[in-house]
Amino acid sequence: MRILLVEDDTMIGPAVRVGLARRGLTVDWVRDGAAGLAAARAEPYAAMLLDLGLPRRDGMAVLRELRAVGQALPVVIVTARDAVEDRIQGLDAGADDYVLKPFDVDELAARLRAVIRRHEGRAEPLMQAGGLCLNPSTREVTVDGRPLQLSAREYALLELLLRRPGMPLSRAQIEARLLGWGEEVCSNAVEVQVHNLRRKVGEGRIQNIRGVGYFIPKD
Repeated sequence: MRILLVEDDTMIGPAVRVGLARRGLTVDWVRDGAAGLAAARAEPYAAMLLDLGLPRRDGMAVLRELRAVGQALPVVIVTARDAVEDRIQGLDAGADDYVLKPFDVDELAARLRAVIRRHEGRAEPLMQAGGLCLNPSTREVTVDGRPLQLSAREYALLELLLRRPGMPLSRAQIEARLLGWGEEVCSNAVEVQVHNLRRKVGEGRIQNIRGVGYFIPKD
Protein backbone atom coordinates (compact mmCIF):
# COMPACT_ATOMS: atom_id res chain seq x y z
CA MET A 1 0.00 0.00 0.00
CA ARG A 2 1.12 3.54 -0.75
CA ILE A 3 0.87 6.13 2.04
CA LEU A 4 1.29 9.92 1.95
CA LEU A 5 3.14 11.35 4.95
CA VAL A 6 2.71 15.11 5.50
CA GLU A 7 5.20 16.00 8.24
CA ASP A 8 7.70 18.87 8.56
CA ASP A 9 9.86 17.35 11.31
CA THR A 10 13.10 16.18 9.66
CA MET A 11 13.68 13.56 12.35
CA ILE A 12 10.17 12.10 12.53
CA GLY A 13 9.65 12.02 8.75
CA PRO A 14 12.53 9.68 7.85
CA ALA A 15 11.89 7.48 10.91
CA VAL A 16 8.23 6.97 9.96
CA ARG A 17 9.13 6.39 6.34
CA VAL A 18 11.70 3.71 7.16
CA GLY A 19 9.59 2.14 9.91
CA LEU A 20 6.51 1.76 7.71
CA ALA A 21 8.60 0.53 4.78
CA ARG A 22 9.81 -2.31 7.00
CA ARG A 23 6.15 -3.18 7.54
CA GLY A 24 5.43 -3.36 3.84
CA LEU A 25 4.12 0.17 3.22
CA THR A 26 5.43 2.50 0.52
CA VAL A 27 5.64 6.05 1.90
CA ASP A 28 5.91 9.33 0.00
CA TRP A 29 6.96 12.19 2.30
CA VAL A 30 6.21 15.89 1.88
CA ARG A 31 7.08 18.63 4.36
CA ASP A 32 4.30 21.22 4.13
CA GLY A 33 0.54 21.43 3.84
CA ALA A 34 0.40 22.85 0.32
CA ALA A 35 2.58 20.02 -1.00
CA GLY A 36 0.41 17.53 0.87
CA LEU A 37 -2.74 18.82 -0.82
CA ALA A 38 -1.12 18.73 -4.24
CA ALA A 39 0.15 15.18 -3.76
CA ALA A 40 -3.21 13.93 -2.42
CA ARG A 41 -4.96 15.31 -5.49
CA ALA A 42 -2.44 13.87 -7.94
CA GLU A 43 -1.76 10.35 -6.63
CA PRO A 44 -3.97 7.39 -5.60
CA TYR A 45 -2.87 6.93 -1.99
CA ALA A 46 -4.39 4.37 0.36
CA ALA A 47 -4.18 6.82 3.29
CA MET A 48 -2.60 10.03 4.57
CA LEU A 49 -0.63 10.61 7.77
CA LEU A 50 -1.11 14.28 8.59
CA ASP A 51 0.71 16.49 11.09
CA LEU A 52 -1.15 19.61 12.25
CA GLY A 53 1.65 22.14 12.76
CA LEU A 54 2.74 22.46 9.11
CA PRO A 55 4.25 25.36 7.16
CA ARG A 56 2.44 27.05 4.25
CA ARG A 57 -0.90 25.49 5.24
CA ASP A 58 -1.62 23.85 8.59
CA GLY A 59 -2.92 20.32 8.87
CA MET A 60 -6.44 21.27 9.87
CA ALA A 61 -6.78 23.47 6.76
CA VAL A 62 -5.48 20.61 4.62
CA LEU A 63 -8.03 18.23 6.10
CA ARG A 64 -10.93 20.64 5.70
CA GLU A 65 -10.02 21.37 2.09
CA LEU A 66 -9.77 17.68 1.23
CA ARG A 67 -13.21 17.02 2.69
CA ALA A 68 -14.72 20.16 1.13
CA VAL A 69 -13.97 18.85 -2.37
CA GLY A 70 -15.26 15.35 -1.54
CA GLN A 71 -11.86 13.69 -1.17
CA ALA A 72 -12.54 10.51 0.83
CA LEU A 73 -8.88 9.60 1.36
CA PRO A 74 -8.50 8.08 4.86
CA VAL A 75 -6.61 10.53 7.08
CA VAL A 76 -4.80 9.75 10.34
CA ILE A 77 -3.72 12.86 12.24
CA VAL A 78 -0.31 12.41 13.87
CA THR A 79 0.49 15.29 16.21
CA ALA A 80 1.84 16.39 19.57
CA ARG A 81 -1.33 18.41 20.27
CA ASP A 82 -2.92 16.39 23.04
CA ALA A 83 -5.76 18.68 24.14
CA VAL A 84 -9.19 17.05 23.97
CA GLU A 85 -10.44 20.07 22.01
CA ASP A 86 -7.80 19.49 19.31
CA ARG A 87 -8.78 15.85 18.97
CA ILE A 88 -12.46 16.69 18.75
CA GLN A 89 -11.77 19.39 16.17
CA GLY A 90 -9.70 17.02 14.04
CA LEU A 91 -12.23 14.20 14.12
CA ASP A 92 -15.13 16.58 13.45
CA ALA A 93 -13.22 18.00 10.48
CA GLY A 94 -13.14 14.55 8.91
CA ALA A 95 -10.10 12.71 10.28
CA ASP A 96 -10.46 8.94 10.53
CA ASP A 97 -8.13 8.54 13.51
CA TYR A 98 -5.88 10.58 15.78
CA VAL A 99 -2.44 9.44 17.02
CA LEU A 100 -0.37 11.37 19.56
CA LYS A 101 3.40 11.77 19.36
CA PRO A 102 5.49 9.99 20.44
CA PHE A 103 3.98 6.80 19.06
CA ASP A 104 4.90 3.18 18.36
CA VAL A 105 5.35 2.45 14.65
CA ASP A 106 3.64 -0.94 14.99
CA GLU A 107 0.57 0.77 16.45
CA LEU A 108 0.68 3.41 13.71
CA ALA A 109 0.77 0.71 11.04
CA ALA A 110 -2.13 -1.11 12.70
CA ARG A 111 -4.20 2.08 12.82
CA LEU A 112 -3.48 2.69 9.13
CA ARG A 113 -4.63 -0.82 8.26
CA ALA A 114 -7.79 -0.31 10.32
CA VAL A 115 -8.82 2.99 8.68
CA ILE A 116 -8.08 1.61 5.21
CA ARG A 117 -10.13 -1.49 5.99
CA ARG A 118 -13.06 0.64 7.15
CA HIS A 119 -12.75 2.83 4.06
CA GLU A 120 -12.97 -0.27 1.86
CA GLY A 121 -15.99 -1.55 3.80
CA ARG A 122 -14.21 -4.60 5.20
CA ALA A 123 -14.80 -5.64 8.80
CA GLU A 124 -12.63 -8.75 8.56
CA PRO A 125 -8.87 -8.05 8.77
CA LEU A 126 -8.00 -11.13 6.71
CA MET A 127 -8.05 -10.71 2.93
CA GLN A 128 -9.33 -13.83 1.17
CA ALA A 129 -10.37 -14.97 -2.30
CA GLY A 130 -10.02 -18.07 -4.43
CA GLY A 131 -8.16 -20.14 -1.82
CA LEU A 132 -5.75 -17.29 -1.04
CA CYS A 133 -5.57 -15.78 2.44
CA LEU A 134 -3.42 -12.79 3.45
CA ASN A 135 -3.06 -11.45 6.99
CA PRO A 136 -1.89 -7.81 6.78
CA SER A 137 -0.90 -7.64 10.45
CA THR A 138 1.46 -10.64 10.34
CA ARG A 139 2.17 -10.55 6.58
CA GLU A 140 1.42 -14.27 6.43
CA VAL A 141 0.04 -15.69 3.18
CA THR A 142 -1.50 -19.10 2.61
CA VAL A 143 -2.77 -20.94 -0.47
CA ASP A 144 -5.44 -23.53 0.33
CA GLY A 145 -4.15 -23.46 3.91
CA ARG A 146 -0.49 -23.93 2.96
CA PRO A 147 2.04 -21.21 3.94
CA LEU A 148 3.51 -19.28 1.03
CA GLN A 149 6.79 -17.36 0.92
CA LEU A 150 6.69 -14.18 -1.17
CA SER A 151 9.15 -11.40 -1.93
CA ALA A 152 8.26 -7.89 -0.78
CA ARG A 153 7.11 -6.93 -4.30
CA GLU A 154 5.07 -10.11 -4.72
CA TYR A 155 3.39 -9.57 -1.36
CA ALA A 156 2.54 -5.96 -2.20
CA LEU A 157 1.04 -6.98 -5.54
CA LEU A 158 -1.02 -9.77 -3.98
CA GLU A 159 -2.31 -7.47 -1.23
CA LEU A 160 -3.34 -4.90 -3.83
CA LEU A 161 -5.25 -7.45 -5.91
CA LEU A 162 -6.91 -8.96 -2.83
CA ARG A 163 -8.19 -5.60 -1.61
CA ARG A 164 -10.91 -5.72 -4.27
CA PRO A 165 -11.31 -9.23 -5.71
CA GLY A 166 -12.92 -9.32 -9.12
CA MET A 167 -11.92 -5.73 -9.97
CA PRO A 168 -9.29 -5.52 -12.74
CA LEU A 169 -6.35 -3.16 -12.28
CA SER A 170 -4.34 -1.93 -15.26
CA ARG A 171 -0.56 -1.88 -15.32
CA ALA A 172 -0.60 1.91 -14.81
CA GLN A 173 -2.94 1.60 -11.81
CA ILE A 174 -0.75 -1.07 -10.22
CA GLU A 175 2.38 1.03 -10.71
CA ALA A 176 0.68 4.12 -9.25
CA ARG A 177 -0.49 2.25 -6.13
CA LEU A 178 2.73 0.35 -5.40
CA LEU A 179 5.66 2.50 -6.47
CA GLY A 180 6.84 5.51 -4.50
CA TRP A 181 8.51 8.65 -5.82
CA GLY A 182 11.95 8.10 -7.30
CA GLU A 183 11.50 4.38 -7.94
CA GLU A 184 12.48 3.39 -11.45
CA VAL A 185 9.80 1.63 -13.49
CA CYS A 186 10.89 -0.88 -16.12
CA SER A 187 8.57 -1.24 -19.10
CA ASN A 188 7.59 -4.81 -18.15
CA ALA A 189 8.00 -4.62 -14.36
CA VAL A 190 4.34 -5.37 -13.59
CA GLU A 191 4.20 -8.26 -16.05
CA VAL A 192 7.32 -9.79 -14.48
CA GLN A 193 5.89 -9.52 -10.96
CA VAL A 194 2.56 -11.00 -12.06
CA HIS A 195 4.40 -13.88 -13.73
CA ASN A 196 6.45 -14.55 -10.59
CA LEU A 197 3.40 -14.37 -8.34
CA ARG A 198 1.40 -16.68 -10.60
CA ARG A 199 4.11 -19.33 -10.38
CA LYS A 200 3.70 -19.37 -6.59
CA VAL A 201 -0.07 -19.03 -6.16
CA GLY A 202 -1.19 -20.92 -9.27
CA GLU A 203 -1.77 -19.69 -12.81
CA GLY A 204 -5.56 -19.57 -12.62
CA ARG A 205 -5.69 -17.47 -9.45
CA ILE A 206 -4.56 -14.27 -11.18
CA GLN A 207 -6.46 -13.59 -14.38
CA ASN A 208 -6.09 -10.97 -17.07
CA ILE A 209 -8.56 -9.19 -19.32
CA ARG A 210 -6.57 -8.08 -22.37
CA GLY A 211 -6.42 -4.32 -22.55
CA VAL A 212 -8.09 -3.93 -19.13
CA GLY A 213 -5.95 -5.43 -16.40
CA TYR A 214 -5.25 -8.12 -13.83
CA PHE A 215 -7.57 -9.39 -11.10
CA ILE A 216 -8.17 -12.23 -8.65
CA PRO A 217 -11.65 -13.78 -9.03
CA LYS A 218 -13.88 -13.46 -5.98
CA ASP A 219 -14.41 -17.23 -5.75
